[in-house]
Amino acid sequence: MKAPRFDYVRVRSIEEAIAQLQQHGEGARLLAGGQTLLATLNLRLSEPQMLVDIGGIAALRGIERRGEQLWIGALATHGEIESSPLVAEHAPLLAAAAPHIAHRAIRNVGTWGGSLAYADPAAEWPACLVTLEGTVVLQGPRGRRSVPARNFFRSILTTAMEPDELLLGAEVPVAAAGDWFGFDELARRRGDYAAAGLAVAAQFDGTVARRVRLGFLSVGPTALRVPRTEALLSGKELTAGNIEIAIATLKAELDPLSDLYHAVETKRHLAAVLARRLLTAAHASRVALAA
Repeated sequence: MKAPRFDYVRVRSIEEAIAQLQQHGEGARLLAGGQTLLATLNLRLSEPQMLVDIGGIAALRGIERRGEQLWIGALATHGEIESSPLVAEHAPLLAAAAPHIAHRAIRNVGTWGGSLAYADPAAEWPACLVTLEGTVVLQGPRGRRSVPARNFFRSILTTAMEPDELLLGAEVPVAAAGDWFGFDELARRRGDYAAAGLAVAAQFDGTVARRVRLGFLSVGPTALRVPRTEALLSGKELTAGNIEIAIATLKAELDPLSDLYHAVETKRHLAAVLARRLLTAAHASRVALAA
């Protein structure tokens, strides 16, 4: 299919972009990397009157450390995050997740901000940001505001962003001593949307997991955490026995959505497989360090 007819404007500043959003309201769509938007246009799932190209806004680019936070601008590409030394040092979870995003050609063009704003429940970045307890920064005609990731992603393709707001970027706390991060997902083929995925962030004191955060993708209507399971794991060694107790709680806590290929019980089983795999790896790494 062909995309519907639309007008196009390329803006050079954040203020210009916001003005276009104010003028056209729900009829405007932002174009960054375009890896999701162009597909929805061609399938007639999106029919904007105005396409606002923000690719020329230099202020939306860049990855930098700001105190105890790592800032990633909205126009940073998946590939830039994957290859960034700053990300590898300060946000290793993102470095681990990046290779799972689609294929190299898409990672070279698709953007961090586009993925967050679209809020696809199968996307890697929302699950990582929720797990890291990061913050999304928005700007609109009423000024700038910061929204914790746990409040930003609301449901399928739905966020807390207002129609006249622009996503500037997001920040995550920098990794500290004793932190462990892991990411994995299960897909029919490499590069396909994941049937289930999991991001893990754990803080250890020796071999004891003082805090464990689990962020799932492709399981619910949005990236989600499992607080009951996390509470059960926190303050314990991640031994095989403790992991299995937590897995039982996880299966009861999760209420997955089925998709075209996977039933609810399949999704629940895959989520448990990923949790067992990553928690076991976390424990093994800490035991090795203590030896």
